[in-house]
Amino acid sequence: MTWVVAEAKGFGISEHNSLVSKDPDDQTKEIFRPYRVFCARKDLHCKDVVLEDGDVARALIEYTSHTAIEHLVIGSSNKTGFLRFKGSDIPGTLSKGAPDFCTIYVVSKGKIQSMRSASRPVPFVSPLLTLNSDPPRVPLSGATVKGERRPLEVPPRRSHDGTTDSFRSPFTRKGMAERYVEISTPVDSDITFVSSGRSSIDKLFPTLTNNNTSESGFSNPRLSYSSDTDANYSFESLNFGRRSIDITSPDHSFSSDGFSSSSQTTDDVEAEMRRLKLELKQTMEMYSTACKEALSAQHMAVELQRWKIEEEKRMEEARMAEEAALAMAERERAKSKAAIETAEAQKRIAELEAQKRLNAEMKALKESEERRKAIDALANKDVRYRRYSIEEIEEATSFFAEALKIGEGGYGPVYKCLLDHTPVAVKVLRPDAAQGRSQFQREVEVLSCIRHPNMVLLLGACPEYGCLVYEHLSRGSLDDVLFCRGNSPALPWQLRFKIVCEIGTGLLFLHQTKPEPLVHRDLKPANILLDRNYVAKISDVGLARLVPPSVANNVTQYRMTSAAGTFCYIDPEYQQTGMLGVKSDIYSLGIIFLQILTARPPMGLTHHVERAIEKGKFVDMLDSKVCDWPIDEALTLAKIAIKCAELRRKDRPDLGKEVLPELNRLRELAESNDQHSVLNGFISPSNQSQVSVQVS
Repeated sequence: MTWVVAEAKGFGISEHNSLVSKDPDDQTKEIFRPYRVFCARKDLHCKDVVLEDGDVARALIEYTSHTAIEHLVIGSSNKTGFLRFKGSDIPGTLSKGAPDFCTIYVVSKGKIQSMRSASRPVPFVSPLLTLNSDPPRVPLSGATVKGERRPLEVPPRRSHDGTTDSFRSPFTRKGMAERYVEISTPVDSDITFVSSGRSSIDKLFPTLTNNNTSESGFSNPRLSYSSDTDANYSFESLNFGRRSIDITSPDHSFSSDGFSSSSQTTDDVEAEMRRLKLELKQTMEMYSTACKEALSAQHMAVELQRWKIEEEKRMEEARMAEEAALAMAERERAKSKAAIETAEAQKRIAELEAQKRLNAEMKALKESEERRKAIDALANKDVRYRRYSIEEIEEATSFFAEALKIGEGGYGPVYKCLLDHTPVAVKVLRPDAAQGRSQFQREVEVLSCIRHPNMVLLLGACPEYGCLVYEHLSRGSLDDVLFCRGNSPALPWQLRFKIVCEIGTGLLFLHQTKPEPLVHRDLKPANILLDRNYVAKISDVGLARLVPPSVANNVTQYRMTSAAGTFCYIDPEYQQTGMLGVKSDIYSLGIIFLQILTARPPMGLTHHVERAIEKGKFVDMLDSKVCDWPIDEALTLAKIAIKCAELRRKDRPDLGKEVLPELNRLRELAESNDQHSVLNGFISPSNQSQVSVQVS
């Protein structure tokens, strides 16, 4: 492959009206230098051509036509990596005037700006392709070598068709002198590794590049080279016996007549060539020495690089070994730490297990002692209730069948059955219920001593299996009746006033129990049961706790360890402080009174009723299922309920002195009302309905 880099520039016309080839200046050398280096590194044959003409575009077109160039790369009008052509639009002129077998590429900033493709193949082989094998030729115009006056001529070159090519046509127009000087040398190898400042051909051939003028006044031809000095270049390729240098005057062109010069000039030239051979030999020896030194340095660099790699490898292995040792030590440290932590955890677990075992033993001993005391107390105490066996209860409840379950209390289910031909409700304590056994004992002891019309009657018990037998109340709980569950009818206001008074009477009975007042602690509509005549009875006294006799009435207080009962009905002060007193039940009583009036949920009910009274809309708060409310009496009951539900215990009224007298007045009003007949009809046996019992 041949790489051709061309520069075209204008020329000056001498006094003999000829084309004069000047020596390449520094700027031209700098322009060609990167392309030479590029071609040398890519192992490409490069040929430098310097064209001198007043019309640059026309000179390029003629040179392209003469040398049959297939591809021509030129720079655009803008300044690029190639030499910027001056004058008119040279790329456009070349695209229009170049031969149609030449493909023209116009490049700008490293990219193809435009391209004109060839329309036909090359008509003949380019003479440039033969320069790779032929010795270099130096067509000179009007110049001499080392001041000799006798000209030498090179045999004329033959073109592809056998005709003589004197390099005058098409470049020598109208007898004008030869217009270009060219030297082509093959690039066999790249020796750029020896030194970045390697010698050039100017140092190898100082006589050929001498810029001093000869005695005849002619200057040396302008020389251009394709690359720096070639290591394999041999000057013997210039065979002066077969090829010679044509030296003519400025007024003559190349011809075969110059070959008959005098023998003296030939001898001088041969002497000069011998001297040049000697200089070339010395230069080649220096080059060979430099190559050997460079090779030795390269080998040393390779050895150093290999030694460096081995050292780095050893260092890397040592580093990896160190890291592995550190990692292993870290793992061992972590294992040791984990083992220590595991041992400590096992020790703590063992201590906890020992403490739990000790607590369990202490608890078992305490329960055994309490059980013994209870058995002794039961054996020595006058039992006032009927003792049932578990066989009797199982037979009555069909082994606790689900069909007979009528409710689910906080401590176990409730079943309806017949015992001694009497309808009863059997409450069975769950084995896992907290404080279940103590709860059972308390209910048995308390309820066996209680006899009151407004208290649920305890008929018997099965102490061995924790079963309580109560009287069965057919109307169910007040909560079911207020919210009309089980298709129960809405209560008239007369019954509501009567139930209010009965609840207050039963609660006062608990608070006046001697020798110790009894606090219910879980008073709510679900624990108020109604018999077939809608008589209210308080049930589930199992959560009650006896208050010490040292504190009674208004100052009765007792610090409890945990809050019991439903949240909305529990005394707020009891929730905050744990201080329990008889007025804790007064708060629950006030909430129940408001629900009897409104039939609404307890959450925030006190606040809503107060707002309604303030805005004069109390009637809207009353239960809409009752149409004939006595507004004044209902408002009186609502105000009593609001006072009972005060947040502070000291602001609540006394049940026996303030609340119960007003409740008795309301009951008397209900009983003396003209609609008393309606009340009797409402509680007649024909309108009775069975409602499920919910006991907690």
